[in-house]
Amino acid sequence: MTATSGIPATMRAAVLHGPGQLSLAERPVPEPGPGEVLVRVEAVGTCGSDVHYYRHGRIGDFVVREPLVLGHEAAGTVVACGPGADTRRMGRRVSIEPGTPCGRCGECRPGRYNLCPEMRFLATPPVDGAFCEYLAVHQDFAHEVPDCLTIEDAALLEPLSVAVWACRKARVAPGDRVLITGAGPIGLVTAQTARAFGAREVMVTDVLPRRLALACATGATALDVSATPLREAGYTPTVLLECSGVPAVSGEAIRTVGRAGRVVLVGMGGDEIPLPLSRVQSHELELTGTFRYAHTWPTATALVASGAVRLDSLVSHGYGLAEAESALTVATHDASAVKAVIYPQR
Repeated sequence: MTATSGIPATMRAAVLHGPGQLSLAERPVPEPGPGEVLVRVEAVGTCGSDVHYYRHGRIGDFVVREPLVLGHEAAGTVVACGPGADTRRMGRRVSIEPGTPCGRCGECRPGRYNLCPEMRFLATPPVDGAFCEYLAVHQDFAHEVPDCLTIEDAALLEPLSVAVWACRKARVAPGDRVLITGAGPIGLVTAQTARAFGAREVMVTDVLPRRLALACATGATALDVSATPLREAGYTPTVLLECSGVPAVSGEAIRTVGRAGRVVLVGMGGDEIPLPLSRVQSHELELTGTFRYAHTWPTATALVASGAVRLDSLVSHGYGLAEAESALTVATHDASAVKAVIYPQR
């Protein structure tokens, strides 16, 4: 292993033991394997999936059966290289793509590695995540970032990648009218991404004034659906990007999409949605889901570096690693919470 000096033998990690049970633990610093780099983790965004695991101990079929380190929106600095890894990566700041596919299966070979059945994804049981001080990842998924990006920008390239993938799936292009349901972090960054892809109009719906104000700041039109139901808004999109994950919202929004429109289900919520089949058929709507992303980091990095997408407005709270539980619960008592970031070196 090629390494910088000063790497300790052990590190701190925030470990989930069960629903609502999170504690700091001392763990060995991982040794990077063949083709891997060791990253000193400097920023990790908290995601809705982290909160869900913390509250419920599971998401669908993924169940926390043994202690698990959460966190998958991570960035930091390469401090060591395993056998075969490019030693020129030493000292470089990187954004971590949290999924490592097998690279050999029928999904990976055509480039659909996000659908790899052998995917190992950070903070998805039983794979530990990034709420820790050091993380070993394959060098192909440690993406270097330019100096103009902050460490928070680098970490939040992960949720931005969700938005880039959704806009690609929807084929958002100049002239499109886009409807985004849900003004959470994914919805907000998807609004910016749709604009960057050329959409002439973007409408974002939600019920929280603070988040609708953030949507307006991106140049989108905001609709408070608690005051004006979507069906009464008179907006007919060519593209629907459903980011709320609320089944009833999905069904209502699909009814507004214009002829030959595209619908992409991004938010994860209920197992089923009320599908207005007559609308889908009579308007020849295309409907698809998304699962994570593939080949998105170069585009996401370029969008932030160019100023087309601003990620700093998402960051509402910052915490040290010992305060990870506060980061996961802040949204329950602070209406201004959008995206909490954990700084593991604090």
